[in-house]
Amino acid sequence: MSTVRRTIDRYGLLSPEETVVVGVSGGPDSLCLLHVLNHLCGQYRIELHVAHLNHRIRASEADADAAFVARLAEEWGLPCTVGARDVPALAKEKKLSLEEAARRVRYAFLAEVAEQAGAKRIAVGHHADDQTESVLMHWLRGAGLAGLRGMLPAISLCDYRLLEGEGRQYNGQGEFNGQGEFNRQGEFDGQEPYPFTLIRPLLEATRAEIEAYCTQHSLQPRFDRSNLDTTYYRNRLRHELIPYLESYNPGIREVVRRSARVIADDYAYLRAELDRFWPQVVVSESDRVVKFDLAAWRSLPTSFQRSTLRQAIHRLRRSLRNINWIHVEDARVALLEKPAGTQVTLPQGLMLTMSYQTFTVADEGHVELPADLPLLAVDSLPLAIPGTTQLPESPWRVEARLLSRSELPPGWEDNQDPWQAFLDHDVTGSELILRRRQPGDRFQPLGLEGRQTTLREFMINVKIPAQWRHWVPVVASPQHIVWLAGWRVDERARVVESTKRVLHLRFVQSTS
Repeated sequence: MSTVRRTIDRYGLLSPEETVVVGVSGGPDSLCLLHVLNHLCGQYRIELHVAHLNHRIRASEADADAAFVARLAEEWGLPCTVGARDVPALAKEKKLSLEEAARRVRYAFLAEVAEQAGAKRIAVGHHADDQTESVLMHWLRGAGLAGLRGMLPAISLCDYRLLEGEGRQYNGQGEFNGQGEFNRQGEFDGQEPYPFTLIRPLLEATRAEIEAYCTQHSLQPRFDRSNLDTTYYRNRLRHELIPYLESYNPGIREVVRRSARVIADDYAYLRAELDRFWPQVVVSESDRVVKFDLAAWRSLPTSFQRSTLRQAIHRLRRSLRNINWIHVEDARVALLEKPAGTQVTLPQGLMLTMSYQTFTVADEGHVELPADLPLLAVDSLPLAIPGTTQLPESPWRVEARLLSRSELPPGWEDNQDPWQAFLDHDVTGSELILRRRQPGDRFQPLGLEGRQTTLREFMINVKIPAQWRHWVPVVASPQHIVWLAGWRVDERARVVESTKRVLHLRFVQSTS
């Protein structure tokens, strides 16, 4: 009990006048946890609420476990909630391993009980030997520093990805549905779906100490035969790998845990550094996209290049599940070596997209368009010549005037506004349309001495970001392109000495 009390005090796991939901399976770990916390209720001024979930994996044995926990809670005078979920069916439906499906459903159930009980903390029975197993599992799967820290004494349940789906509010079936968004700091705005802290008071106690405690206090835990089934990954680690490692170093369990503590300290420092320079490399972020300054990101040490990418993913998805080292590394190398326009597909429906000066990590299909440019939201529309044409879904309009050669303003030849053009009306005519680019588009950019090029090649050469190219307005006559708005007039439409009538086109942004 002294070990548990020390862990509680060191990490501030309990607060007075609070209800704590205790997940109890009936095994030695959770039984020990419940017994210890029940004896500490007076000291810490807390109330307990027991929660047990029947996963429907072990048939009659699971029913007996549920009855055991309910009876025990009644004997100890503790409120208890017993639930049941068909985990095998869910695992099949969601294409998850049985272990992963059970984990997600279990935490969703505990969150539901905590919500109903008015609790903010959920205590589970993970102990020091579980920590050893977790660190080894993460290492074998190629985890980074965050995973090699192992389990933390306290963590927000928001950091757990529960069940697949758009929603996050619990619906009583093991899933969350509802509203809410995470803000720029990764905190939840709106209706908080699971504002609970998961605590692990036994994390510094070993399995042997827990079993000794149960014996000392005449506790008779239930025995779960599935813990011996080595078809489960964690069980193979526990019963095969760790004993084998102990033949090399009998103290391997503590060695692994000590390494995890060192890594946790190093990781905390690196996270503080990441938080410090995050604003220096991030241009903007929302719940759908994080935009980086490419040059600033490239100047970072390799470690922080990786961690910023992981952080962006976590801010968008609140989870790094299924994000492996190779995903992050492929993205990192692409940002260093690939040209603008490169896209890298990431798990969880995310896409990394490179521009010339920035790159984004965003929802797949998200298009990052600059708000201050007159980009075209429709395939095409006719231009009023002369007159004004309003761009759909935009504060921009096109003003068209017809001028004589003598009415040209001073300095028109040295036009510094990329969003206005002076064109030979005798060449362009008045049947002009504003449209998006089309496959096979070609034109003769002014300055190339009449040489024709594809619109695609020109856009690449002048470094128009790939995600903008579909939206850049093209002014075209029935014969050919006359102006790639914002970039270049066609050689054939330029004003020359023989020009009699000038078409002046200008994009104007409304200020209201």
